[in-house]
Amino acid sequence: MRAVFGLVLIVGVLLAGGAVYLARDYIAQHQAQLARERQATQDALANVKSVPTVGVIVANRPMKYGERLTTEDVRTVNWPEDAIPEGVFTDIAVLFPEDSQGDRFVLRAMEKDEALLEVKVTNPGEAAGLTSRLAKGMRAFAISVDVSSGVSGFLRPGDNVDVYWTGSFSGAGRDGEITRLIQTNIELIAVDQTTGEDLTGTTIARTVTVAATPEQIAALAQAQNTGRLSLALVGFEDETIASAVEVDQRKLLGIQEVAPAPAPAPERVCTVNTRRGGEIVITEIPCTN
Repeated sequence: MRAVFGLVLIVGVLLAGGAVYLARDYIAQHQAQLARERQATQDALANVKSVPTVGVIVANRPMKYGERLTTEDVRTVNWPEDAIPEGVFTDIAVLFPEDSQGDRFVLRAMEKDEALLEVKVTNPGEAAGLTSRLAKGMRAFAISVDVSSGVSGFLRPGDNVDVYWTGSFSGAGRDGEITRLIQTNIELIAVDQTTGEDLTGTTIARTVTVAATPEQIAALAQAQNTGRLSLALVGFEDETIASAVEVDQRKLLGIQEVAPAPAPAPERVCTVNTRRGGEIVITEIPCTN
């Protein structure tokens, strides 16, 4: 009995020792594999070239049109040097100069972490009004609209529209109302008193303000005083140039103009003059040719 117990004890010790040896061997192999992978990662990182970056000023929070810009609203982040947008600010002293005569204001809505561009903020001391949105040579002109003529309230500053005139016309053999396309691709810079492009929902405007040349404004003013103006929204990035368009009631209903009937030819009369004393008598005779 003692011999059997001793034999079992010896076998158990041998099995335990074998298990410990196998475990140590597995752990050693695993550690060696981890060391090789760690070294490979370090070698790969050492071979990667560093990308040069430049500090770019970005928005620190979402901002809307007309908000005052402060130092708390911006921060500097590293931006890849070969991917910097044109017109960014890289120096906080340039964005907020010490000798500035006033604050800067936001001209276009910006999201958090969006790069600040020169075209999206005013100059120091410049108000975020309509004058900042007018290009050189352009003027602002207000057009009265309602729910039907203003595209049901879907107009936004920055949209382009075509302008149609409807009014009475007489002359050149034509009478009645006509509708004519008078201006194409006119840019809207304000809807009522709102000039920002971050409007949400629909707004039934009473007036829209467009940017146009003095010649275009003269045509719009004449058209607004002599008839009704309607706006048609132009699609985004639509560069199609609309041709001359004019519709009257006849064209609308598909009525063809009937040419007037030819006037009847006058009846030919042949006569002969006969002198009788001091008088001349005219006598009708049949025409022979």
